[in-house]
Amino acid sequence: MSVLIFAEAEKRTFKKVGFEVASYGRALADQLNVKLIAVAINTDDVHALAKYGVDHIVQIDTVALENFSAHNYAKALAAVAKNQNAKTVVLSSTANARYLAPLLSVALEASYASNVVALPVSLDPFVVKRSCFTNKAFNHTTLSGAINLIGLASNSYGIHEKTSQPEIVSFSVDVEQDLVQTQSIEKVTGKVSIADADIVVSGGRGLKGPENWHLIEDLATTLGAATACSKPVSDMGWRPHSEHVGQTGKPVASNLYIAIGVSGAIQHLAGINASKVKVVINNDPEAPFFKAADYGVVGDAFKVVPELIEKLKAFKAGAH
Repeated sequence: MSVLIFAEAEKRTFKKVGFEVASYGRALADQLNVKLIAVAINTDDVHALAKYGVDHIVQIDTVALENFSAHNYAKALAAVAKNQNAKTVVLSSTANARYLAPLLSVALEASYASNVVALPVSLDPFVVKRSCFTNKAFNHTTLSGAINLIGLASNSYGIHEKTSQPEIVSFSVDVEQDLVQTQSIEKVTGKVSIADADIVVSGGRGLKGPENWHLIEDLATTLGAATACSKPVSDMGWRPHSEHVGQTGKPVASNLYIAIGVSGAIQHLAGINASKVKVVINNDPEAPFFKAADYGVVGDAFKVVPELIEKLKAFKAGAH
């Protein structure tokens, strides 16, 4: 028996969530006293997983899986899981993984729990702690399948190093032509992605127009953060929809979320509740976001943000 993890990659390099899943998988494998096996699909830096305690790496490298296909990825992972006699499989909670997980659950006839935030509360029966109600509460779910599939909530367990010397083997799988054909993929380069960011700086209609977005970008650059926006901002075309965060956009589970000029509609708050520390800057003291925030600044963003950037730069300069 073994614990199997899928370490996601992009542009042939592991994502941050891949290392978090590996860290979680290592601890879970230790609890179960079994080996930890990682699946790496079209990845060049497979040895990077050795820092996180992986015992065995199954490498799949094929042009057929160059673009993500939930159907074909599920087929590949199911084949590896059966080959390695994996009784527990761990995925992340990225958009791709959420699409993939139900298909993999069916392929393996596995019990599936999403939004898992910690190691199992009990191994027999197998009970996991999950976030629910848009991260406003937690519940305990019992998985009773012969195989259990876990979707680890982003930024819930953290990254923990534990050096190993994994055996690396190649694995081939026959995949079908995907019904969804990809014509092109355009990605922003040179910026921190929302999915991997420890810090996210977000802006709303309080910025008054796209010409003022440099405030968000300057603060994000100073903090090494990703930039994001509210739904109205993307709807008005101020920012691309890829930056829209919230219940109807991208979910955010950063360590620090800074909202500037964002009123805090319930849909927005539902999508960022998993962030550990939330800061709001708004000139309206009645803005709903203040009720959800850990820290709040009532003030004019056009005055507060430049001063904040100046203080942060001075602090960073002093630290050196």
